Amino acid sequence: VKDSRPTDDRGAIRRRRFCPNCAARFTTFERVQLRELTVVKKHGQREPFDRDKLARSIYIALRKRPVEPDRVERIINSLVRQLESSGETDIPSDMIGGLVMEALASLDQVAYIRFASVYRNFREAKDFGEFVGRIAADGD
Repeated sequence: VKDSRPTDDRGAIRRRRFCPNCAARFTTFERVQLRELTVVKKHGQREPFDRDKLARSIYIALRKRPVEPDRVERIINSLVRQLESSGETDIPSDMIGGLVMEALASLDQVAYIRFASVYRNFREAKDFGEFVGRIAADGD
């Protein structure tokens, strides 16, 4: 380890490392995990919580949107902290989806609609129209 310091949001430790075999330098990030979380799916299936899966779904919704990556990372860290500090180790998948929807609604409306289309399983164009109509009505 050549250098070690906390990230700006204090959610991880950034370490600069050096490989004595190949002389390469690289960076690693270490995050504190408060507890092991298990996601409980709709049909009762259970799987370990995967921060990267959460991040991927958010980044997919935000693809080509004008949102800073640092801001997205802060939101992801905040969501993970919320889940870890909930006191529960078994987290229903719909709770995670709801938290992501809330976060995206306040961040970017297009990403919110994109995420909702997958999360709520939109099948037809009218599903989008009805959802956008509800958003517009709530905003008035």
